[in-house]
Amino acid sequence: MALMTYAQAAALALERAMAADDRVVVLGEDVGRGGIFGQYQGLQQRFGPARVIDTPISEAAIVGAGVGMALAGLKPVVEMRVVDFALCGMDEIVNQAAKNRYMFGGQGRVPMVIRMPIGIWDASAAQHSQSLEAWFAHLPGVVVVCPATPQDNGSLLRAALDCGDPVIYLEHKTLWGLRGEVEEAVQAEIGRAAVLRRGTRLTVVSWSRQLLACAEACAQLADEGLDAELIDLRTIWPWDRDTVLGSAARTGHLLVVHEAVQAAGFGAEIAATAAEALGCRVKRLGAPRIPVGYAPVLEAQARVDAGAVAAAARALLG
Repeated sequence: MALMTYAQAAALALERAMAADDRVVVLGEDVGRGGIFGQYQGLQQRFGPARVIDTPISEAAIVGAGVGMALAGLKPVVEMRVVDFALCGMDEIVNQAAKNRYMFGGQGRVPMVIRMPIGIWDASAAQHSQSLEAWFAHLPGVVVVCPATPQDNGSLLRAALDCGDPVIYLEHKTLWGLRGEVEEAVQAEIGRAAVLRRGTRLTVVSWSRQLLACAEACAQLADEGLDAELIDLRTIWPWDRDTVLGSAARTGHLLVVHEAVQAAGFGAEIAATAAEALGCRVKRLGAPRIPVGYAPVLEAQARVDAGAVAAAARALLG
């Protein structure tokens, strides 16, 4: 066990992968100086500019180059800086990376990890604060990962590099400094959720930074005698139906919480699946359908805090 940050755990996992496999390369803006969050710190100094490649400011070119590298036998890690900037490379993601294996009958594969930090970035306004995981969950051909802890950001990044298909890897913009114990030997399985808290009255499902608010809300509810089970989904696609449905079947109540806009968010998929399979009581909680404001008072309106989560839980339990 070692104490490290969310960013350090990812950098260490990537360093180990690059040392073990010459096919692993990194490309993106500012990766040579360590990335804007320090998630590539020291990698160019160790592996050189031919494997940690600084690129022009063109997301379409970066993703397109990554797709070509992957088809040629490399395992590129493509840096988008933030998910908001990935919108400039969506054609390459949606029409090239995601579809290649299917359209060519499996003759080509795109073992590429595309890192796109999501979420509200403090005082960064509408163009730098989006959570777009539902967009990629809707896209056949890609895996979607949302690590919430330093341990998972190391373990899931290794799993993503071994996946063999394009992985949309969604770290949170404000978790980089989060510290926690990390054990390198721990393996993570894509598609496997983690139960963080056991409970009998209510199942709460969330992912990424929103877990912090949910954990706080669960503690508040416990003080009121309402015992909630908290599940970290960890991967959005594939998602762990067995763990979620098994918990919801026991508690009879399911609350899905995410930082993304509630309308058409991925929480709707989980809630609908549980309602169809179990007939349990379900509720979704997400952000209002508004742009994230720059002013603190406006930004706060787009956040789903622990108080809102606890209130939604009480309402669901009646």
